[in-house]
Parts: sequence; C-alpha cells; structure tokens
Amino acid sequence: MNKINFKFNKLKYFFVVLTLILFFPSISAKSTEPVEISVGIYVLNLGKFDVSTGSYTVDFYLDFNCDEPCSPERFEFMNGRATSIDKLIDEPKEKFYRIQASLSQNIDLRQYPFDKHSLTIQIEDKEKTIDQLIYKFDEKNSGIDQAVIIVGWQLDGWDSKVKEHHYPNYNETYSNFVFNINISRVVLTSFFKSFLPVFFMVFVTMLTLVLTADKVTTRLSLNISTLLASVMFHLNSTSSIPPVGYLTFADKFMITTYVILVTVLFSGILLMRHTEKKDEAKAYKIYRYSLISIPILTILLYTILFLFI
Repeated sequence: MNKINFKFNKLKYFFVVLTLILFFPSISAKSTEPVEISVGIYVLNLGKFDVSTGSYTVDFYLDFNCDEPCSPERFEFMNGRATSIDKLIDEPKEKFYRIQASLSQNIDLRQYPFDKHSLTIQIEDKEKTIDQLIYKFDEKNSGIDQAVIIVGWQLDGWDSKVKEHHYPNYNETYSNFVFNINISRVVLTSFFKSFLPVFFMVFVTMLTLVLTADKVTTRLSLNISTLLASVMFHLNSTSSIPPVGYLTFADKFMITTYVILVTVLFSGILLMRHTEKKDEAKAYKIYRYSLISIPILTILLYTILFLFI
C-alpha cells in the first residue's frame, strides 16, 4: 500500500512539473510584453506665447486608458514642467488628470513675420522603457476647446504622434508621446504692421525721382531721411524676436529695401555731381534712366522676394 501511495505521489509531482514546463514559457512571455497605454489630451487654455524665449503655458486634461490594470502615473514632460497636477479619476484601467504646465519649444523664425509654429506637449515615462510601456494616441479623447485663443495668433488645428526616444549614453529607448498645437500669425495683420510702412517709405523715395536736377539737394535730403527711417523701423520691428544665426524673411525684405533706397541715393549723388560740372546732357541722361529703371528694378526685386524666397 505504501508503495502504491509513493508511486501515486511521484506520478502527481511528475504531472505538476510537466504542467509548469509546458505553461510557464507562455506566462513568462505574456508578462514581458509591454503595456499599451492610450493617451488623450484635451487643451482647455493656452497662455501667452513668448517668441523671444519660446515659452508658453498650457491648461489641459490628460487621460490614460489601458485594457488591463496599469500604472502610468510616473510620467514627465520632456519640454517643461507641470506647475499643478490634479488627479480626477483613479481607476485600475484609467487615470485622468487636469494639468497646468509651463513648456517651451525651439522655434524657427526664418519666415518671420509669416512664421508658423507647433507648440508641443511631450510626455515620457520616467522609468519604463519601450520594453515595458508603449504609448498609443487616443484620438477620441483628444482635441482643443473651441474657446481657446492666442492673442496675435490663429489656431491651425492640432495633431499627435508617438515616437521612440533613444538615449545613446544609457542605451535606453522610451516611448515619447507628442501633442502638437499648430499656430500661425495672421497674414493681413503681419503685412500691415511689418511691410506697409516700408512700402510708403519706398513710395516717397520713388517720388523724389521726379525732382529735376535743380532740386537735387532736396531730393538727397529726402533720400537720406527715408534710409535712416527704414533702418530705425527695421531695428524696432525685429526687437521682439531673439537674435538668431540666420536671416528672417523680414531681414531679407529690409535688405532688399536698403538696396533700392541706396540705388536712389546713389543716382541722386551722380545727378548732383554732373549738375555741378555743368554737364547737363549727362545729368539729364542719369535723371531719365533712374526715373525709368529704378521703379522697374523695385517691382522686380519685391516680386522675386515674395514669390521665390
């Protein structure tokens, strides 16, 4: 009888071990699969966007949803810091927050004052790599509230993406969730503020081309005054943006304007020189050529600038 019990126990242990061998790999594989977390962001308010520093504040809802119990609480903002975090829902499969954050973004001002930007909210987990956690975009619970406005800018919608952020120094890769708020300057307002005053300066300069040789002194005085005014306007218009290592569209526009104004000034100097020499034929030729060629050159340069640069 003891032998029978011994054999039975031995057989039972055998089946237990066999069961563990057969099912343990699948259990282990299941446990090592990364948890997928759906992320939704709904923006409630946007603070002032400071172009000089690239900083802005955002008030928004952040929603984490999982198909199974998860813990995504250990998240952080890669382009700033949260000033306040309020947890509104704390369920095993859902974490819901209202957050106010101070963020910043590297901005490209090459097209200033017609520039466009994407104000981003970038989220990563502090500890879990892509082997443990992967973000997914939750379009259903994302968006921008209709009441959101940014003074001086217009909203061009939003988009989102999930990418992998690799840290070579630590040989680790994290899931990086990015929510983009797309904004651009109001074109008509930018044109009136940045270019219309300059066009009036150029127009006044073109009118001086009509002045004949006997009024060349008056012509030169107006040309010099207009050139100095354009330089001051250029400095004032670009004072609100940070010093950058490239030319903005406004810089290219003003350089084009300088070329035109200097050309008019140079033609006036030549006209005065030949007038003083009593070379009326040469003076009249300069007067005539400048009156025709400089306006054509002006139209050509501005057309090339606005169409191709």
